[in-house]
Amino acid sequence: MVLLLIIALFFLDYTVLIIYYGIKWASIKPPPVVEIKTYPRFSIIVPARNEEDNISALLNAIQQQAYPKDFYEIIVVDDGSTDGTRERLKFFQEIKCIELPNDHTNSGKKRAIEAGVAASINEWIVTTDADCIPGKNWLSAIAGYIHLRDPVFIAGPVHMQAAPTILGIFQEMDFMILQAITGAAASANQLSMCNGANLIYQKKAFEKVEGFKDIDHIASGDDMLLMYKIWKKFPGRVVYLKSKEAIVETKGQMTWANFFNQRIRWASKARSYQDKRILPVLIVVYLFNLAFLVLAIAATIDPFYWCWLLVALVAKTVVELPLFIGAASFFGRTQLALFYFIFQPLHILYTIVSGVFGQLGKYEWKGRKVR
Repeated sequence: MVLLLIIALFFLDYTVLIIYYGIKWASIKPPPVVEIKTYPRFSIIVPARNEEDNISALLNAIQQQAYPKDFYEIIVVDDGSTDGTRERLKFFQEIKCIELPNDHTNSGKKRAIEAGVAASINEWIVTTDADCIPGKNWLSAIAGYIHLRDPVFIAGPVHMQAAPTILGIFQEMDFMILQAITGAAASANQLSMCNGANLIYQKKAFEKVEGFKDIDHIASGDDMLLMYKIWKKFPGRVVYLKSKEAIVETKGQMTWANFFNQRIRWASKARSYQDKRILPVLIVVYLFNLAFLVLAIAATIDPFYWCWLLVALVAKTVVELPLFIGAASFFGRTQLALFYFIFQPLHILYTIVSGVFGQLGKYEWKGRKVR
């Protein structure tokens, strides 16, 4: 009974947290269409490493934007690629290319972004990843929101494309939940959450916080850690853009090994969060998921706990489903709700494993071994 009481307390905390995020996500209204009288000038920075299969599609999509060509530039920073990425770039004449050496650094992406910012000539920095595809109205939606809200930092929406596999569907569902929490947290001015596949910030804000200074030794965190630095300097001017026109599509990982490497990389920056508001949230989420493992172990000793494990799984699903459906509706994927309960055990296991290895282990990313 003591064990069940402890788990019930974790469940109560988790329920309040998820319901809060669900309400905040639902409260974010899509921005109205704004007539753009003065076009913001964008410098789109694309850090790329070993992206020969993806970079051409991204650059084509950027060049086909329904936005005046004179008001944006494209800067690709090749971070020591060892494949044919640089050869692909030769087919695009109207972009700036910066080549960095292939040294073994923990913070290659941050170094690439800093090089891109240094070479940029416009007032707004837009970052995306080489394996992404934006819609044709991406920059127009961003420009309209800049006029509407006068922000210094915008976290844009990202959707992970799902391959028709268990791994693909699982990744897409997990990523949509993260996006809903990102939007909810940013809109409530509570947490610094975002994704580097779709970020927009003023160049002068980046310079004001001295870029990635003091966080440049961390392998991940070119998004959330930077967001927090800017939030501290410009409170109230960090926002989330909940616009379907601004969605950037990204690719999921093709193997379970790559998936866990990616999630471990994301989890590894938790030790470096300066935004201490996020730590209680991470602790509650992790301990709540860990409670399921404890229940499963207890059930192997006493079958009495199998019933409570099933009850907990159903209860977790019921609590999370409204938030997921809200996110899935925004991204046009509500049919995935049918799989939600089925993937609960897998999601719990992945949360536990990535949390542990993110703090203790090493991982490999883009051909580099990172500590």
